[in-house]
Amino acid sequence: MTSTKSSDAPEPSQRGAAHSRYSLRADPSLIDSRFAAWRLAAALLAATLGNAPMYVLPVVLPEVQRDFGIGRGDAALAYTVMMIGLGAGGYLCGRWADRWGMAWVLALGGVGTLAGFLLSAAAPGLVVFALAHCVLLGFLGMGSSFAPLIADTGLWWQRRRGVAVAVVASGNFLAGTIWPPVVQAGIDAFGWRATFSSMGLICGLGMVGLSLCMRQRPPAITHPGGPDGSTAAASGLNSDRPFGLSALGAQWLLFFAAVCCCVAMAMPQVHIVAYCSDLGFGAARGAEMLSLMLGFGVVSRLASGWISDQIGGLRTLLLGSALQAVALALFLPFDGLGSLYVISAMFGLFQGGIFPAYAIIVREYFPPEQVGARTGGVMVGGQVGMALGAWLSGQVFDLTGSYDAAFFNGIGWNLVNLAIVLWLMWRIRPGRRADPSVQPDRRQAAA
Repeated sequence: MTSTKSSDAPEPSQRGAAHSRYSLRADPSLIDSRFAAWRLAAALLAATLGNAPMYVLPVVLPEVQRDFGIGRGDAALAYTVMMIGLGAGGYLCGRWADRWGMAWVLALGGVGTLAGFLLSAAAPGLVVFALAHCVLLGFLGMGSSFAPLIADTGLWWQRRRGVAVAVVASGNFLAGTIWPPVVQAGIDAFGWRATFSSMGLICGLGMVGLSLCMRQRPPAITHPGGPDGSTAAASGLNSDRPFGLSALGAQWLLFFAAVCCCVAMAMPQVHIVAYCSDLGFGAARGAEMLSLMLGFGVVSRLASGWISDQIGGLRTLLLGSALQAVALALFLPFDGLGSLYVISAMFGLFQGGIFPAYAIIVREYFPPEQVGARTGGVMVGGQVGMALGAWLSGQVFDLTGSYDAAFFNGIGWNLVNLAIVLWLMWRIRPGRRADPSVQPDRRQAAA
């Protein structure tokens, strides 16, 4: 059988590089291996470069607003369309990665990142600037380096899947830790346009180079379910009917849950620099708070990955969502400089594990052969939420002249997310069958 032949001895009928050893599935023995660890390191670095636009734009937002002579809500529109592009790109790039491999998709994303930063730097107005962020930086650049990398990583790990997914997802927050102060320094020294051009060269070319490390296709999925190989059915669930719902219905519910939590998440992440400027602390202090927030988010994602391996993705999501609501509420009574530093760190620490939890939930409760597409589809909800939250917060500010109402808006969306997660927890509570047609052997489940 061709699936068991050595990758160094292809059939004569195989056509060129498209059928090279890099187009074949890796041996399952590479799961949880040293090779998987090296690939994880490359994926982390690629995510750190590819997700840079998400955190560069909030820093440059006040400069763009002044340069183009537009309002705060209009300036935030570029972030909104970029996140929409990321959502669509994450789904389609994930499908392309399934077909052609992660290497080609990441290389394409690197080219898009390079072109996107350069076009933004030369943009004469908001329209060109927003299009560059939507299509090149969002759809291609971040779309290739977020959901596809997370889904790909989940296929290389079994026992420590939660930690591995958290590591690569941390690239998103690591980008937010590294780039805001670097970009702010570049803006102060050279202006935002020259800084954007430099970011394009660093991030775009770096992604193309790292794509060479991603040529090996992941092993075929053989063990659905949790990190120990347990399946959803072994926990009283039918993997064809996650949470006792149709697969499509469950995915749409998780999609909406992701929208809600990320609308709330977007308020501090996107507007903290502008918020600090309005309070008189300056953009540099806001950039430091954003960096601090996302730095603690890295710690949170790693810790939440370990927690997911212990208690599962759904309970980890519940914990993170509840704590995020608490942190958002703390922004309302405290607006001193020292307080904002502390709350920013708390917000990063509380909400960092939320987004990777969705990938773990999909891996645990959906059929394994659907994981890539389902993960990308659910994560589109997160990008829609970030886009909607960025725009809503800007519009609320323009209408009220204050960010207090925007914080209340975020808390309300967060509470809806909590309600959805609690309902899903109720669906899988002990002693309740998720589907009347499914009668699991509880003794087998306990074993």
